[in-house]
Amino acid sequence: MTKRFSLLFLTALLGVGLSGVGQAQTAPPAAPTPPAVSQTSATPVQVQAQPLTLASVLALLQLSPGWQSADLTYSAAQLALDSARIRAGLSLNVGVEGNVGRIPWDTGKWKGSTTLNVSASLNVLPWSPARDALRSAERALSAAAVDLRNSRASLTIEASQAFAGARSAVTTLAQADAQLVLSTRLRAVADEQRTQNLITAEAVLERQAALESAQAGRDRAARGVNLAAAQLTRVLGRPLAIPSDISSLGGLPDLTPGNDLNALLTRALNARPEIARAEVSLADAVAALNSAQRSARLPEVTASVQAGQLSATQEGAGRTVSASLSSKTGVLGAQLSLPLKDTGDAPVGVALSLKGSYALLGGLDRTELGPASQGVQQAQLGLKTAQQAVELDVRTRLSAYQDEVGGLRSLQTAVVRAQTALASTRARVEAGLATPLETAQAELNVTQAQNAVDAQSAAVTLAALQLLQATGDLDPVLLAQVPALPLGVPAPVVAPAASPVAPSATPVTEPTPPTPAPGGQP
Repeated sequence: MTKRFSLLFLTALLGVGLSGVGQAQTAPPAAPTPPAVSQTSATPVQVQAQPLTLASVLALLQLSPGWQSADLTYSAAQLALDSARIRAGLSLNVGVEGNVGRIPWDTGKWKGSTTLNVSASLNVLPWSPARDALRSAERALSAAAVDLRNSRASLTIEASQAFAGARSAVTTLAQADAQLVLSTRLRAVADEQRTQNLITAEAVLERQAALESAQAGRDRAARGVNLAAAQLTRVLGRPLAIPSDISSLGGLPDLTPGNDLNALLTRALNARPEIARAEVSLADAVAALNSAQRSARLPEVTASVQAGQLSATQEGAGRTVSASLSSKTGVLGAQLSLPLKDTGDAPVGVALSLKGSYALLGGLDRTELGPASQGVQQAQLGLKTAQQAVELDVRTRLSAYQDEVGGLRSLQTAVVRAQTALASTRARVEAGLATPLETAQAELNVTQAQNAVDAQSAAVTLAALQLLQATGDLDPVLLAQVPALPLGVPAPVVAPAASPVAPSATPVTEPTPPTPAPGGQP
């Protein structure tokens, strides 16, 4: 009876010291003191003064090397279009030509002439190669705009995953601290019980093993925070401190993508970069086939006209103006020749020229028909393959999102069960049938269950982001404006099939791809 009274008295005294253990999920424990969170084992990271939110991470993402690389890739396509426009437009050249000769050599005298030539050319026919190249560059720029948006969406998902990893790491570290404090208290109780010969040595060793396991878990959680900081640094391209308190970390956006598979597939086929690139390849192949067929059918005809002070010899020609047009190249050329030396009263006249040729047998143009036709078939197969791959990706992402949402229900039930067990434990403590240590363990169980719900909610959000990327609906600008889920509140289980990005409070309209503009970026 005396031993039992001593045991109850000792546990009651220890329970007074454990009254703050249940608050581990909101305030860090006093002992043991956790080491400073650092990005690496050598360089500690200072605690962030301001809260770290997904919106701030996305703002820094726009300055990251990956984001800038995507912008430069689009800028290269824009510069290629500008170059194609210049080549397809009017060109003007100025040149000087000098001639000197002695005819005949024995009795002749040295005579020379200098002529200033001004020439201009313009692609006037729609099938000119320069205009074909211009249309191809325009199609390439449209595909580059879609690819730019997809690259930004991929970087946004990487940043969101890194941010979610940071939240999970900080939550895990706080939970490990609470577990370590509880294990330390249990180990101290075991020592007191052993001194009174109330428990066996094996029980003390069991408590010691639990304490060592808790310490190892705490060290592992601290390394997880370091890795999460390194991941954020890699994505953003700059060091970023992670707050040690979960309350200083913002939540993830509350996304509810639609579940209508047909609508998702329709949007994906119109917005995915794989489809855009395949369509550009098909359009280029069709343009190459049309060019080959036209070259094989049309004869090569060149018409030219020359007017001015004409002469039978080049040395005797004066001021002349000439123009020519080719049926195959579609280029209209004009040239003005001004001799710098007076040529006298040369006669003024006009000369017309028309020449044409047609390949009756063989010819390079006919040999290009076969490869061009095969190129169209390959491009059509490539487009079909891309469509099938996109459809499979959307189905996979939708199934993954639905799986994550379904996995949230059992965890929510586990939270209710842990809360019920905590209430029951507190009632038993008031009745004298349990110790405060059991209450601390029950409170830790509630924290663990709630952390599991938060982790699953983050998984639901990330799966929703990947689904939105698969359908081409993810827009980083709109994502930063979507309200975040409060800490400890699970994501909605049922997702309405209304808007592709619909927050719980403020509806967000469907984003549109960036519109390519000359000389600028979307």
